[in-house]
Amino acid sequence: MFKLKEHQTNVKTELLAGVTTFLTMVYIVVVNPIILADAGVPFDQVFTATIISAVVGTLWIGLFANYPIAIAPGMGLNAYFAYSVVGSHGNIDYITAFAAVFIAGIIFIILSLTPLRNMLIEAIPENLKFGISAGIGLFIAFIGLRLTGIITAHPTNLVALGNLREPSAYLTLIGLAVTLILMTLRVHGALFFGMIITGFIAYFIGELSFTEGFVALPSLPEGLIVLNPIDALGEVFSHSLYAVVFSFLLVTIFDTTGTMVGVAQQAGLMKGNKLPQAKKALLADSIGTTVGSMFGTSPTTAYIESSAGVAAGGRTGLTSVTVGVLFILAAFFGPLVSAVSGLSAITAPALIIVGSLMMGSIAKIKWNELDEAFPAFLTILAMPLTSSIATGIALGFISYPLLKVVKGQWREVHPVIYVFAVLFFYQLVYLPH
Repeated sequence: MFKLKEHQTNVKTELLAGVTTFLTMVYIVVVNPIILADAGVPFDQVFTATIISAVVGTLWIGLFANYPIAIAPGMGLNAYFAYSVVGSHGNIDYITAFAAVFIAGIIFIILSLTPLRNMLIEAIPENLKFGISAGIGLFIAFIGLRLTGIITAHPTNLVALGNLREPSAYLTLIGLAVTLILMTLRVHGALFFGMIITGFIAYFIGELSFTEGFVALPSLPEGLIVLNPIDALGEVFSHSLYAVVFSFLLVTIFDTTGTMVGVAQQAGLMKGNKLPQAKKALLADSIGTTVGSMFGTSPTTAYIESSAGVAAGGRTGLTSVTVGVLFILAAFFGPLVSAVSGLSAITAPALIIVGSLMMGSIAKIKWNELDEAFPAFLTILAMPLTSSIATGIALGFISYPLLKVVKGQWREVHPVIYVFAVLFFYQLVYLPH
């Protein structure tokens, strides 16, 4: 089924690769509930929904596309959901926001079944793609610093350095140092082990306690949050969440496709410039997103941490199936994760480091060409300063074609970009954001 001999691998290697990938990305079952809790979503709901979406997406890509890639709710997309969508579009609550994610997932499935997904990817300028990734990274890191009090509000300068003597602040700095050391030493699962070590320190100094035990059956206190596509579409129309749906689509498309191509190249699975089984592979995150929104989590994406499993020898879908099984087992440790999630210092280092890794794309921007560089810069700058990923994307899409027109290179801009520029301009000026 997995064609192990054809890919020059074996069961032992694939299982080890799956464990490696799981350890590098399991932090998401802690971090995701913490971020979405700021939007009012119950912890148990997000914890279970996170695992369901990860299991569905990861098993799909492993069983149907035979890829050693894991799927789970994406960092950045969860922050956008919690801090840019919920509460910032009039009276939007998390149930309405999940309706937008559900519709985005349905559209995503349709795009994945047609050539439109590739067309949209090719239409977006490379420098804007890099700017979007870097801007999200900066925003995520900022959230990690703010949640732990390392950065606080300032009446004049808006932000300032917080009190580093506070337990939350110095525990975060310790956790950050430990995790960075482990990553520098190329320890597989460094983010996860960094969280464990920080948790032990927090426990011994009295900042962390386990009052509800460690193991329990998974639960969904609110059941299915979204079920009826008609009702979900009605929520999107009634609250004018078109830009929100588009932003979910845009970020997920670029993030997932780029990750899949990168990991496939690393694993030697590319056939020239083509991605084998592309349609089946690209369906994984769209199905994961749709299913996840029904239970209560933000959009899923392919995880770049999958490259750790590939580095450990993973070459087939057996690696992904192993990751999916381990996520199922993790579902029974909700109380442990709940206790850890109550102390932001344990998870903040992961946010900061993931943010720094996403910032790496900034090096690929053509800084010597102002008409290419400035829209990317505006995108990067706006995301953390406006606390809105969508606003950063909108400003980039508006400024890019304007500068190209001024330069006389308007023919180089895909017509789709002009359409989006007009839509984003209308959204920023006339719709709530």
